[in-house]
Amino acid sequence: MTSAPPRFPPHPIRGVRVLHQKQNCAPHFAEIEVDFEPAAEGFAFEVAQDLTVRYEPAEALSRFFAAAAVGIEEQLSLPEHGVVIATRVVLRGARAEMFGSHELAFKIAGYLAARKALKRTGCRRL
Repeated sequence: MTSAPPRFPPHPIRGVRVLHQKQNCAPHFAEIEVDFEPAAEGFAFEVAQDLTVRYEPAEALSRFFAAAAVGIEEQLSLPEHGVVIATRVVLRGARAEMFGSHELAFKIAGYLAARKALKRTGCRRL
């Protein structure tokens, strides 16, 4: 008899902070802090109501945050982790810079945040 894969996260994982910074001719900069909360099923992403980020143009932030969500969900969905996604992710903090912040930088930050959270639960497949 095979057992069902574990659900992720098994418990709240708070304060997962990632700084993704690469300086070269195509710079990257994204800093995020997220909380992972157990949910009934699936993947949900939200931005904390009190989150403020100084960045111009401010309209770009929603695209950056959406990219971070995609990175998190894609990483958690990889079959090698062997988990069932049942999480609500809350973006608690973020920082962007005029040079280097873009969707790809935030997607990578999301990817790294998910990996960090998986490691905190002891996922051995990393």
